[in-house]
Amino acid sequence: MGPLSGVRVLELGSFIAGPFAGQLLADYGAEVIKIEPPRTGDPMRHWGITKDGESLWWPAIARNKKSVTVDLRGDRGQRLVRDLVASCDVVLENFRPGTMARWGLDYESLRAVNPGVVVVHVSGFGQTGPNAGHAGFGSVAEAVGGIRYTTGSPDDTPARAGISLGDSLAALFAVIGTLSALRERDTSGAGQEVDVAIYEAVFALMESMLADYHVGGVIRTRSGSVLPGVAPSNVYPTADGAEVVIAANADSVFGRLTEAMGTPELATDPRYATHQARGAAMVELDTLVGAWTKSYDSGELVELLQQHGVPVGMINTAATILTDAHFAARDMILWRQAMTGTELPMNGVVPKFSRTPGEIERTGPALGADTEDVLTRLANVDGTEFATLRADGVV
Repeated sequence: MGPLSGVRVLELGSFIAGPFAGQLLADYGAEVIKIEPPRTGDPMRHWGITKDGESLWWPAIARNKKSVTVDLRGDRGQRLVRDLVASCDVVLENFRPGTMARWGLDYESLRAVNPGVVVVHVSGFGQTGPNAGHAGFGSVAEAVGGIRYTTGSPDDTPARAGISLGDSLAALFAVIGTLSALRERDTSGAGQEVDVAIYEAVFALMESMLADYHVGGVIRTRSGSVLPGVAPSNVYPTADGAEVVIAANADSVFGRLTEAMGTPELATDPRYATHQARGAAMVELDTLVGAWTKSYDSGELVELLQQHGVPVGMINTAATILTDAHFAARDMILWRQAMTGTELPMNGVVPKFSRTPGEIERTGPALGADTEDVLTRLANVDGTEFATLRADGVV
């Protein structure tokens, strides 16, 4: 029983940002009821690499959720959702702003049914402002929020991370907002809206970018694998062709690195003795460190630096993570069976709770697997009405 056991979430929407937030809430024990269109379902069911017709992502992003099919475009489906909201703590949606209102599912309508409901909106540009109505996928939000301009090589166009970074950041803020609103409701008894814009979730990570420019006259831009003025902190080669990241830019850590290298005199050399000096000599210093690391196999190098208290890590791939003892020891690789029968490794639950750990009780369900159970239990739909709804394509 996770820490959110007893919290009921109604998830509306598709793709990544909203559903990933729903996954996290379900990981923590919330009952997450995912509303999907009849017949087609969430496009994530078929997104990316597939096996036996099912996305390899779907079992994870829909884990612990209940799948209920409802056609939200018609009055009967909309009434069903309002009936469900009456017994839910949270409504999580990621449609384009204005869509919920057109369906009679805006906050005021839902609050009339359930004054304590927390309605969490996830959209590209937020619910207000001149760009609110614009389509906004995570990739666009990454550009608008500023992170694309700082990602990649200075000699190339802005790069993207190999994951849906903007969507995932928005999901994290959606969870933070949900938990904060639920905590406040404990005091006030009232729900509220939580407005998460994907571009703002990205922008929130941009550190002192604005002050650096406005006050310091510096535009933070792409710098490849380093941060300007921070050294040694880079990717370094090894004898076996692997690459490791070493972060030894602090004075004390740099001293420990020089001891591991067998050149302790470098720690007091005026060229490298201070943070500012090392930053100014970044290229020269990285060349020295790289020449040294290249004489060691990666495993040997990591062990040596760990013994000296120097932050170091392999640049992992899926293949190396699957055999990593630390990942395994912390239950970060969980093997579960998809509904198709395929055994899949998936990311573990983050963070860890000492008394009420999160758990994966089921992988992503078949489309509509829980429709009858949820509607009869929570929306007062009897067997006859359910048969009619099913025959009419409402569910």
